[in-house]
Amino acid sequence: MSRFKPLLRWVLGVMFATAGVNHFLNPGFYLLIMPPYLPWHRELVIASGVLEVVLGVLLLVPRTSASAAWWLIALLVAVFPANLHMALHPELFPEFSTVILYARLPLQGAFIAWAYWFTCDPDLRKSRTRES
Repeated sequence: MSRFKPLLRWVLGVMFATAGVNHFLNPGFYLLIMPPYLPWHRELVIASGVLEVVLGVLLLVPRTSASAAWWLIALLVAVFPANLHMALHPELFPEFSTVILYARLPLQGAFIAWAYWFTCDPDLRKSRTRES
């Protein structure tokens, strides 16, 4: 599995960077999923989009990938209320089935586990030691 790890790190990084760009291409969707109890909807959508792009790119850089993975975990925890809001209010999202809305909740856990896999990568630690 370790030989696939660099590829899977790239997949995750590109996926997050792409999702972040989508915050700017389709901001209306992200504004709609914001829970009403959170302030500054537009600013939070922009901030989460910027963070997804930046952290996705930093995940691709061996020197920064471990810290980027930790920040991605924090970001995934921070945006979980939006996914929960969608699941609890399916009437606001008729284009998605309730099953899909609830399936997104454990999917966040899978993304967290995936990012965690890169928080302590011995191969990256070796390459950092050689670079120093």
